[in-house]
Amino acid sequence: MTGPEPSPPARPVLALTQGDPAGIGPEILLKLFMESPAALPWQPLLVAERAALEALRPSLPGAPWDRLVYLSAAPATRRDLPADGIPVLDPVVDRRSLTLGSSGPADAAGAMAALDAGIELVDCGVADALVTAPVSKESIARQHLPGFVGHTDYLAEVCGLTRYGRDYLMAFLAPELQVALLNVHLPLREALDGITGEAVGEALDCLHRHAGGRIALAGLNPHAGEGGLLGGEEEAVLAPAVTAARERGIDIHGPESADSLFARARRGEFDWVLALYHDQGLIAVKTSSFGTATNWTLGLPFLRTSVDHGTAFPLAGRGMADAAPLAAVVETTLKLIAGELPKRR
Repeated sequence: MTGPEPSPPARPVLALTQGDPAGIGPEILLKLFMESPAALPWQPLLVAERAALEALRPSLPGAPWDRLVYLSAAPATRRDLPADGIPVLDPVVDRRSLTLGSSGPADAAGAMAALDAGIELVDCGVADALVTAPVSKESIARQHLPGFVGHTDYLAEVCGLTRYGRDYLMAFLAPELQVALLNVHLPLREALDGITGEAVGEALDCLHRHAGGRIALAGLNPHAGEGGLLGGEEEAVLAPAVTAARERGIDIHGPESADSLFARARRGEFDWVLALYHDQGLIAVKTSSFGTATNWTLGLPFLRTSVDHGTAFPLAGRGMADAAPLAAVVETTLKLIAGELPKRR
């Protein structure tokens, strides 16, 4: 006598937020499904304004308009999601017109409303991951939320990770390179002032705890200071932080000369590079893997990923945006859910 047939495994639910509705975020969300089969191995849940999607009808006649299912309210559980179609949760009550390519106060507010709704979906367990389209930091900071500097810090603050030290990092997963950033969206002078032994130690602990593997710390000065000849931060700040982290059981190397470190990491010598400031790490990531890298926020109580590009306002509404980077992020996100990433070589 045989038992009942086992139920198929539940599909992972990804909540995808619109980003700035005047940018290319809504377009790449729609394009993600233009050539996709109706039966996906994952369940999409778009968090986007109906007005932002409908504004794209003239430029995207081939979008899956008949598959969009607008929800009347946020689902309380994943069982409340429709069995067919692409569910869309509109985070904004008021209907409005958009000026594609130009972000105004309503667009900044819509971007944040979508983000907050997406956070709620992963926080309550409806979604397995939050995938965010790009926002305009300038628009949000100037027109809606003063002090906003990006998804990463906002998410960390909402989750309470900024209260007791530093246990979150912006990290990037690319096919041949994995990079985390000590400092992110700061003027370079402020970023340099933020390179302290305590900050480096906390970042190394975070990277070790949430990702693991062999970590290399990038030096600040040319040739990692050349023994003090080209700068003293390596000997005074970075090397002691590395020694202390090694004593805590972290597989850490450096500080290493940044001019060759990223090439060494791509060859497999290290699993992770901890870069000291935004452009030190992102120039390497985007030069080697632009369009295929995934922005991953380490330390959050839920999984959050994003594309590695911006709002591209000049392209908005023209039907020219490329959804391939978002498709790569979705693929990476599914691998993270399955425990296949991050890589350890």
